[in-house]
Amino acid sequence: MNGSRPFKYLTSDPVLAATQPIVGGVPQCRPTSGFVHASIGGEGMTLIDISKVQRGNPLEVVERMATTHLWSCERACEDEVTIVVRGKWGDYQVSFTWMHDMEALHLACSFELKVPERNKAEVQHLVPMINAQMWAGHFDLWPTDGLVMFRHTLLLSGGVEASDRQCEVLLSAALDACEQYYSAFQLAAWAGVGAHEALAAVMFETAGEA
Repeated sequence: MNGSRPFKYLTSDPVLAATQPIVGGVPQCRPTSGFVHASIGGEGMTLIDISKVQRGNPLEVVERMATTHLWSCERACEDEVTIVVRGKWGDYQVSFTWMHDMEALHLACSFELKVPERNKAEVQHLVPMINAQMWAGHFDLWPTDGLVMFRHTLLLSGGVEASDRQCEVLLSAALDACEQYYSAFQLAAWAGVGAHEALAAVMFETAGEA
């Protein structure tokens, strides 16, 4: 960078301009919730642009993982990859979404659960009870689509690159949660078992396996 050319901040907000720190007579960058850009060396590239160039897309790591395990994989768009993983209870559809603005890799792992109308209330009661057992991630119920979905997020703030191990752990947590609580959802949805009893049955099975 040419030391004789200061940053030129392209902001019309007088408050943001007034609060920018000055070092040696040159305005310095300050993290802010506003959209403050800086042109560098007259090239017209912003600091935000440079951050995007330097960071790799974490979905490439997900695609590599899917290829290694021979899982079905589809790149729906630049920011989303969907894979299908076979589990003990059936196939799980796992969607990874890269959210640039939040610097986060979001995972949504779903399985079908066609809930009869008469049992929807019990399944809806079961969801927060299961979530109370979770240390990370949570379940959602989409009754209209007949889907149970487990959600989790990997934060990559500050330009952190996603590693193979991080993506594997993220997926493993989702699959483990779905496998563990699948039968509780089935009991509440199809056997007419109350939410408390369905969860207790699953916890008893888990304790027995341990």
